[in-house]
Amino acid sequence: CNIVAKSPLSPLLYSKLVVFYAKLFSCISRYNGSLPNGDRGRRKSRFALYKRSRASGVKPSSVHVVSTPQTSKAVSSKGHHSISYTLSRTQTVVVEYIHDRDTDMFQVGRSTESPIDFVVTDTISGNQNSDETQITQSTISRFACRIVCDRNPPYTARIFAAGFDSSKNIFLGEKAAKWKNPDGHMDGLTTNGVLVMHPKGGFTEESKPGVWREISVCGDVYTLRETRSAQHRGKLVENETNVLQDGSLIDLCGATLLWRTADGLLHSPTQKHIEALRQEINAARPQCPVGFNTLAFPSMTRKDVVKKKDVEEKQPWAYLSCGHVHGYHNWGHRSDAEVNERECPMCRTVGRYVPLWLGCEAGFYVDAGPPTHAFTPCGHVCSEKTAKYWAQIPLPHGTHAFHAACPFCATQLTGDNCVKLIFQGPID
Repeated sequence: CNIVAKSPLSPLLYSKLVVFYAKLFSCISRYNGSLPNGDRGRRKSRFALYKRSRASGVKPSSVHVVSTPQTSKAVSSKGHHSISYTLSRTQTVVVEYIHDRDTDMFQVGRSTESPIDFVVTDTISGNQNSDETQITQSTISRFACRIVCDRNPPYTARIFAAGFDSSKNIFLGEKAAKWKNPDGHMDGLTTNGVLVMHPKGGFTEESKPGVWREISVCGDVYTLRETRSAQHRGKLVENETNVLQDGSLIDLCGATLLWRTADGLLHSPTQKHIEALRQEINAARPQCPVGFNTLAFPSMTRKDVVKKKDVEEKQPWAYLSCGHVHGYHNWGHRSDAEVNERECPMCRTVGRYVPLWLGCEAGFYVDAGPPTHAFTPCGHVCSEKTAKYWAQIPLPHGTHAFHAACPFCATQLTGDNCVKLIFQGPID
């Protein structure tokens, strides 16, 4: 469940590449390293931001007070960006933006129109069937946010709520939360808001969850509103900024994205490292303690797909209440109502019995440790410190709730959130 995409906008890389991992839980279902139907165009499981051949950033310039913004030159001009703040039916403040040669701008949203660089869709958690679950009305804005990167060292990246549409405009209507700051400049919030959380201690094995904040259209930081779409803003947090850090989480009310930097990724495991760990586990020949058949995690290209042959032979399954790893078997049911509730034949503990999947998205790992823990109830496996980090992160859910979720499939975590796996080695 994630997202980072290579932008086709320029072959020139930043000297220090800024990589944009998006834990984008899509309506298609789980992501765990790639989209189910493959990464295509601007819909991908990960986005990488590259330095553009020509600066694309903009910065605020002149301010106009008009009665009909549609006829304003700043709004109607195809060559200028603008943000319109509607105060009443007869008064609108239009802030004109001009070209900024020192920055590049990248836009994220649900719209497939050309101004959007990275197209995101709503989340369906991994424990739901995408064929049966339909999202009738998306909560993600068509033009959700924009990320502005400095073209020169240290290549600072900042996030702003709302993105410019095909006419290069942002419109905040009468009902949108908006205000005039003490210094005179206008600012506002989008309908469902753009939330950001910076982890304490960076994105490392020692990281701790930070505090969720809301980012305004002009990039100021505020405490959360009483409800996601309330018209009254939270309190200004003066000692915090909209600068993205390694491990920053961006929530668009329906999709959550993980921002990774080039420096951070240098200290993270790679896809090859995770594949090596998979092969190392399989080389140890773990066995089912009952059937004594050898177990093996499937290849990375076959993640999350149980094939009949694997069910009968190699696919590892686990009792999530105790962590004992078995091969598949069809006994131990405690009731017809709870199909996945089984009694472990090793310790008699009753709990969910699920197939195990290796977490394939390297960007979600906080360390390079061996995959020893599984999230409950989905069964995605990763290192102990990675599992415990995500188990304590309260991710926004819908417009009101927060709960911990598996980063690889978006399934809400239950019980102790994760369990240590107990493998049995070969008897011979």
